[in-house]
Amino acid sequence: MKPIAIGYLRSDISGIAQSWDEIRIRSLARRYGYDLAKTIVFTSRTPDPITQLITIVRRTSTEAVFTPHRDHLGAQIATFLIRSCDVITVDDENTYARSYFGIQSAARPRRHR
Repeated sequence: MKPIAIGYLRSDISGIAQSWDEIRIRSLARRYGYDLAKTIVFTSRTPDPITQLITIVRRTSTEAVFTPHRDHLGAQIATFLIRSCDVITVDDENTYARSYFGIQSAARPRRHR
């Protein structure tokens, strides 16, 4: 069974490239061996989007969140999000791994690069 991932983006940041960002998220998740359950799309008017994203991650036992680039998560990659799952940015294929915080998951995907 493949580990579960979700995509995440902000429509106000993606703008007219939103469809392309969603395609790239799906493609990279598949290439990395994840089952992409869905892509969460928030706007600039979404209240506390990172907290909402963390809630979704925990409820769905998500192993990783794929996002087009760091800007979709705010000025800094949200530490609390990384404590819940790995975060993978599509543009540079960086993985911000929860194992950095000493957190292990039951089903670890293979490492990239």
